[in-house]
Amino acid sequence: MKPFGKTVIVSGCAALLFAVLVQPAAGQDEALRERLHESIVAASGGQLEIVNIKPTPLDRIFEVELNTGELLYVDASGEYLFAGDLYQTTPDGLLNLTSATRQEAILRKVAAVPDEEAIIFEPEGEVKATLTIFTDVDCTYCRQLHGEREQLHGFGIRIRYLAYPRGGENATSFDKMISVWCSEDRHRSLTQAKNGQNLPIRDCETPVLAHYDLGNQLGIQGTPALVFPDGRLIPGYVEAQRLAAMLGIE
Repeated sequence: MKPFGKTVIVSGCAALLFAVLVQPAAGQDEALRERLHESIVAASGGQLEIVNIKPTPLDRIFEVELNTGELLYVDASGEYLFAGDLYQTTPDGLLNLTSATRQEAILRKVAAVPDEEAIIFEPEGEVKATLTIFTDVDCTYCRQLHGEREQLHGFGIRIRYLAYPRGGENATSFDKMISVWCSEDRHRSLTQAKNGQNLPIRDCETPVLAHYDLGNQLGIQGTPALVFPDGRLIPGYVEAQRLAAMLGIE
C-alpha cells in the first residue's frame, strides 16, 4: 500500500492505516450521534452517555468520548466500533493522539470541581503551578507527600486536594474523610487525620463520594493520584524536588 497522507497506527488493530485529515460532512456528526445513541446509550439503559464526537486523521473514522472516560473509535456509518490508542508517526517517534484527548478530558473534569469543594494549601509566594491530588487520609504515601507540602510550597506549587477514599463508602477511611470535609478547619483536620490522630465524628453533606466517582471516571485505582496542569495523570508518590522538575519549575 502506498501512503498518501499521514501515517497513523491504532493499537489493538493489526493493520497500518494511511489517511488525510478530514472534516465530517454537514449533518454527519448528528446522524452518527443518533446511531450511537441507539446502540450505546439506549442499550445501556442510560448509564452510558456520549460526551463528544470528533474527527480523527483517519478518513471516515471518528473518536467518541463516553461519560465513563472511555474513548472509542467508530466508522462514519456508526456500525463498527473499536477501542485502543491512536498513534501518529512523526520524525520524533510515535505521537499518542488518544493520550492528548484523555488529558483534555481530565483537565475539563477536574476544573469543573469548584475550589470550595477542595482542600487547598496555598504557597506564600508566587503560584507557579497547581497540582490536584486525589488523596486518602489512611494512605501511607499520601501522608508522606503531605509531609512535603512546605517543600512543594517553596517551589511555588499550589496543592489542591480532592477526596478518594479507596473502596468508596466501604473504605475504612470513608468516615474519617467525611469528618475532615465537615470540619470548620479542613486544613487542620486533614493534617491531623494524615498524622493518625482521631477526629471528632462529624456528618454533613460533602463532595467526598462525588470526588471518588470522578477519580474512577479518570481511571484512578490508588492514591495519591496526581493531576498535572497539562492534564497528565501520574499515579503514586513522587518526591517534591522531582515533582518540581516534572512541572518545569527550577
